[in-house]
Amino acid sequence: MRIILKIIAAPFVVILTIVGAFLSFVFCYAAAALNIISGIGALLGAVILFAYSVTNGIIILVLAFLLSPLGLPAIAEWLLDKLDDLNYSLKDFITS
Repeated sequence: MRIILKIIAAPFVVILTIVGAFLSFVFCYAAAALNIISGIGALLGAVILFAYSVTNGIIILVLAFLLSPLGLPAIAEWLLDKLDDLNYSLKDFITS
C-alpha cells in the first residue's frame, strides 16, 4: 500500500520543486521592487504627514510599511517556506 502512495506522491514532488523554484525566483525580484517602492512611499508619507494632512500621511506610511520587508514580503516568504517544508516532507516520505 505504501508503494502506491509513493508512486502517487512522486509527481507532486516534481511539481512542488518546479513551482517552488519559480516562486523563489519571482519573490527575489518582487521583494527588491517592493523595497524601493516602500522607501519612496515612506519619504512621501513623511512629507505629506508634516506638510499637508496627518490622516493621508499616516495612510501612506501604513501602506509603505505593508510593502516593506516586514509586511507582505514576510508573509510571502513564510508561505514559500511552508511550501518547501511540504516538498521536503514528500521527498522524505518517498525515500523512506
